[in-house]
Amino acid sequence: MKKTKTVTEEAIDNNILVGYVRRSNAGGALKVSINTAAFADCSTYMTSDGQAYVPLVISLSALNKVLDGERAVTTVSQLQD
Repeated sequence: MKKTKTVTEEAIDNNILVGYVRRSNAGGALKVSINTAAFADCSTYMTSDGQAYVPLVISLSALNKVLDGERAVTTVSQLQD
């Protein structure tokens, strides 16, 4: 019998890993590291004023674990259709 994927599993399968987020050593900031090659492969969208943006996703649950010190890093990704 074929297993049906949940929405979360499908989203994970369609992610492009773009970078990582971690807390600074002093703990007062988030440090975001983006892989330039992966970023260049991301899709973009245009706003009505002609500006181009790259939509990226960070899991709130995973980010809260980084902020609470339960995890060292979490990922920055782009969901693909």
